[in-house]
Amino acid sequence: MDAMLTALAEPNRKRIVDLLRDGPRPVGQIVERLNLQQPQVSKHLRVLSDAGLVEVRPVAQQRFYSVRPQAFHEFASWIDTYRLLWEEQMDRLDVVVQEVQKQEVQKEDKRHAGN
Repeated sequence: MDAMLTALAEPNRKRIVDLLRDGPRPVGQIVERLNLQQPQVSKHLRVLSDAGLVEVRPVAQQRFYSVRPQAFHEFASWIDTYRLLWEEQMDRLDVVVQEVQKQEVQKEDKRHAGN
């Protein structure tokens, strides 16, 4: 997970992953689309590959890179644990807000009853 987050923290690597989201692309097309130098793109692709985010498939003289969906499923599962934690916190807050509102209504009712 740390390798994935570190890899995606670099803006050009994130741009590469965003580009590959639309489908596999050869290195040359990534270079052209992102206006980066070929050695720079190759380096970024190596980091992304080492992090398990992309995979490569040689076709004749070209190497096509694509996103590894499994890596993002694992990431989504990890994020979901925090989403559930957040929802639990919001549920607790909702209970507190409802209790405060109930107390305010009771105070208001007592004031009106006293008049």
